[in-house]
Amino acid sequence: MATGNARERIDKDKGQHLPHLRSDGGPPHPSWLPRQRRGTTPQMIGRYPDFDVLDSAGTWDEVTREVVMARLDPPGPLRFFGPQEEPILRAFCDVTTGQDAEPRVPVAEAVDTKLADGRLDGYRYANMPDDRDTWHRSLSGLEQTAQQRFRTTFAQLELSQQEQIVADFADGTLTGGAWDELDVKRAWSVCMRAILAGFYSHPWAWNEIGFGGPAYPRGFMRTGALNSNEPFETPGADSEDPVEAVTADPEMFPE
Repeated sequence: MATGNARERIDKDKGQHLPHLRSDGGPPHPSWLPRQRRGTTPQMIGRYPDFDVLDSAGTWDEVTREVVMARLDPPGPLRFFGPQEEPILRAFCDVTTGQDAEPRVPVAEAVDTKLADGRLDGYRYANMPDDRDTWHRSLSGLEQTAQQRFRTTFAQLELSQQEQIVADFADGTLTGGAWDELDVKRAWSVCMRAILAGFYSHPWAWNEIGFGGPAYPRGFMRTGALNSNEPFETPGADSEDPVEAVTADPEMFPE
């Protein structure tokens, strides 16, 4: 069972995140996702509204439990990115992870910690600079593009304008200024590796996708049964294909 600070954090979290409307009073976003009823997910929406991975924390070994629970601690100040980069970084992380309301997985802090501690991926593209330089230049490029197109900072743009720039980043079509110092599509790959690793290492993201967390030493029972849940898992809110649902959502893809 969980003990000490880990146990206290588990108990404190339970029951504290009841369903609620968005801060603007509007419906959940995207509209087809239900409100979370147990635990915490980004923006309190998810496909598994009655699932909380922390219910299984008592089955994890002590070291693993401490590592995972530490991810719920309030994040500290950024150490790698400077004050001028921070708002660009936060806006970029929000757009790429679809986080437009609290609670948010602290992706910016996860990226910052990785780079500040020098925990890089152990390889890089032959025609690319160090990942840390790639990040600095990419944020500079986002800011330069925002100023050129809209005469304001990237962080102050409308969401649709941010998404337009980020989509061009993903397509590798941004040019000029800092972008000319990079292979833009590979810079996108470098940035997304860090962003996605930070997002999906957090228990709130696990709740959103119904991931059961560490399996050691508990293990799995139903390894040979297709479409069956472990005792610690819960079914999704519906069987709708998420890709088809998001594509068909007029709020996500207006005509």
